[in-house]
Amino acid sequence: MTAPTGARRVADVVLEPGARGSARRTVGEADTGASVGSSDLRILATPILLALSEAATVDALAGSLPGGSTSVSMRVHYDHVRPVPVGRPVFAAARLERVEGRRLTFSVEARDEAGDLVGSGRIVRIVVDRRRFEERVPPAQ
Repeated sequence: MTAPTGARRVADVVLEPGARGSARRTVGEADTGASVGSSDLRILATPILLALSEAATVDALAGSLPGGSTSVSMRVHYDHVRPVPVGRPVFAAARLERVEGRRLTFSVEARDEAGDLVGSGRIVRIVVDRRRFEERVPPAQ
């Protein structure tokens, strides 16, 4: 089977630019900068916003990777531009922009319930063999 124009074969799967994913989270106390240590404010922490955006990239790949494979983030460029208080929902969306072998580049953005931009950027993920990757993880001490 030949890959469609613009697509790249990753293991036994053809991934095409354009795949979309999403994720949603209501900001809780544990999601604040004060709670995770990234600030002393009770607003959505940047690391949590980034994790939500990463969840959207994982959703975009759901069911598309071959058995035994997974993907891991390897590069992130992200701008967090608007605060979100506790109790408010945030919605993240991801779009697969580029496929270069095992390297997958996503555009991501997050918006609040009013549709205002909260954050945006690019996340690059690498498709890996799960077993081989886990074998390389150092043991906990």
